[in-house]
Amino acid sequence: MEEFDTLKRMVAEAEDDVSKARGGNKAAGTRARKKMQDIKAAAQEVRKKILEGREEPEATPNAGTNG
Repeated sequence: MEEFDTLKRMVAEAEDDVSKARGGNKAAGTRARKKMQDIKAAAQEVRKKILEGREEPEATPNAGTNG
C-alpha cells in the first residue's frame, strides 16, 4: 500500500528533527511539530484506504461449489 510506505518514509524523515528538538533546538521543534501534523494526515489516509478495502465486496472462497 503506497500510503503506508509514504507514512513510514515521513516518520523516518522526522527522526532527526525530533532528536534535535529533544536536545532543546527550538527550530527543530517547530519543524518536528509540522511534520507530526503531516504524519497525522498521512495516517488518516492509510486508515481511509484500509476502510475502503473492507467495504469492497469480497469473493467468497466457495463460490460455485455445492459444499
